[in-house]
Amino acid sequence: MSHNINSTETPKPDGSHINYTLISISAFSVVVMALLLLLWLVKYRSLIRTIRDLKGEQRLQNIPPPDIPASVDTVTITLGQTTPSDSPMQRQKSKSGSRSLWRPSQSGPRFTKADLSLMQLIKAGKEGVFYKAKLTRGTCKGHSIFTCKITKEGVTAKRVETEVSIMRKLGHHKNVLQLLDWNSTEDPYVLILEYVSCGTLRSFLQSHRDRLSSDSELQNLFTMAAYHIALAMDHLRSKMVVHCDLALRNIMVNSFPREVKVAEFGLARDLTRMRSRRSSRKKRRGERVPLRWYPPEYFRNNYYSFKGDVWAFGIVLWEMQTFGTLPYPNLESSEEVIYHICAGQRNPDPENCRPEILQVMRDCWLDPYTLRPSFVDIVRILEIILENDLDYVDVDNQRPLIAGQPNN
Repeated sequence: MSHNINSTETPKPDGSHINYTLISISAFSVVVMALLLLLWLVKYRSLIRTIRDLKGEQRLQNIPPPDIPASVDTVTITLGQTTPSDSPMQRQKSKSGSRSLWRPSQSGPRFTKADLSLMQLIKAGKEGVFYKAKLTRGTCKGHSIFTCKITKEGVTAKRVETEVSIMRKLGHHKNVLQLLDWNSTEDPYVLILEYVSCGTLRSFLQSHRDRLSSDSELQNLFTMAAYHIALAMDHLRSKMVVHCDLALRNIMVNSFPREVKVAEFGLARDLTRMRSRRSSRKKRRGERVPLRWYPPEYFRNNYYSFKGDVWAFGIVLWEMQTFGTLPYPNLESSEEVIYHICAGQRNPDPENCRPEILQVMRDCWLDPYTLRPSFVDIVRILEIILENDLDYVDVDNQRPLIAGQPNN
């Protein structure tokens, strides 16, 4: 008897394999959609948290306070219950915080608060009050008159030491306000800076608006001032420092338009001291930021880079053209400003702004931030504009070169 051991039975095709494939594809699609929904929810909640954190932003006011000179910035902040006879210099508190290795060494202050004589208020800022001041005896590194910054309550010694460290790293630059000395041993902390005679650029433009508006060379003056600000910001970039608070109120004027100086480094970051060289700036718990000067990537991803300073530079150009008007003047709440920026809306074009500056302004507000120019590019563009201004002269406004020579 023989058996056929090689015989096999061919299975009949059915639809079970097709059903399994469709089920697998459907399940995969559901998983992908769930992941996308989860990602969207995370981004949405992040934006909501950002709005909540920034909701307490203190809006700037455009009405100058009474009894303050024209050179004083129009932003005022009251320091507790202090009065002219009971200035912030009178407060005495114990030394706080342990010294970290990175802090600039100061074995002992070279001056005390009793050595300072406050002469005139220059401006009140978010973190401190600026005065024109002098020492009761002697000078500070040859300066008989200087700018004195007194920190507000709540500013820590660590933050002051960070600001001092950054200003010392920046060294000397004609368009950066110079640090002369400091006292970080007791609260309120004091920084002594070089003196500027005309206050902030914002208050200067507001005070001299009528005279400047009638100047036929106004756009050239604005371009020259913008050029010197860009030189300062390019210097910061070369030192790996991100300013994070570039605004018209934080630019000081000694002589307009050439002697303008970038100041206020309380929010600045030295990227070489960060764990990662990635040029970013994360929000700190409870920290307020000038959101009207901040770029959309900060609100979306908590990311601030050199290109964030470029965005702020565009806002500064707009402020200059509008003589210190608050950015997004028609928006009042923090939520409105953030949604406006993230939705791609921008400040309206200023009247009488020259087309070249208007284009620089728009380029500074490009999104994503990788499309924005660098400060090297901005300096080069402004140099070309200024060179072109020198090449052309308004003949009608020129006087004869020789006395008594008739006009032809």
